[in-house]
Amino acid sequence: MQSETPITSPRHVAIIMDGNGRWANARGLPRTAGHRAGVERVREAVRTAAEAEIEYLTLFAFSSENWNRPEQEVSDLMGLLRFFIRRDLAELHRENVCIRVIGCRQTIQPDIRALLNEAEERTRGNTGITLVIAFNYGARDELVRAVRQIAEAVRSGDMDAASIDEAALASRVDTAGIPDPDLVIRTSGEQRLSNFLLWQAAYSEFVFLPCLWPDFDRAAFLEALAEYGRRDRRYGAVSAPDLAVGS
Repeated sequence: MQSETPITSPRHVAIIMDGNGRWANARGLPRTAGHRAGVERVREAVRTAAEAEIEYLTLFAFSSENWNRPEQEVSDLMGLLRFFIRRDLAELHRENVCIRVIGCRQTIQPDIRALLNEAEERTRGNTGITLVIAFNYGARDELVRAVRQIAEAVRSGDMDAASIDEAALASRVDTAGIPDPDLVIRTSGEQRLSNFLLWQAAYSEFVFLPCLWPDFDRAAFLEALAEYGRRDRRYGAVSAPDLAVGS
């Protein structure tokens, strides 16, 4: 029998939570019902990640492109975010979860911005798993904002153009101080990043699952972790077995 425990637990897992709308449509329900079911899976995913001793869990909650969805759906999603934070913040805090939010906050509603700030401030000192919420996030926008910071530093004389390197950019992206994801999971069967962590996922392992996000339960999460444990991460190098056979 295969063990529930993955061979090697990744330090950082990022998840593209896809398929809420399709889940609802398949059941003859409004798309909002799918998003509500998806919120419940967030709670389970955080618990499972903590049990697996994952240090960082990043969830793609709302992309900068999602504003292009129908106005009512966007309104419903904003309501669900408010509901999730108000309902679950106290519990996450009690469970020692540290919350961090990435994405552009300047263009979002003031009350949501205040809720996100409150979640970060209230849990800042917690030492358990770090839950990274990607909200109003787009990787290209993130990189543009980071490059602007570097350009301003060069313009002001605080940085020399010749000194710009990977570390300079890494220290200015939204995830500065957080290790790059070891594993990126996407549900719903789609096999693309969709403008998610383009810089950070350069050497991530990818697991694409056919299940829709509201069906992503503990067993599916553990199977994705087990698949990660079977991978051989080489970062461009040659593995010892390959060297042995002269590859």
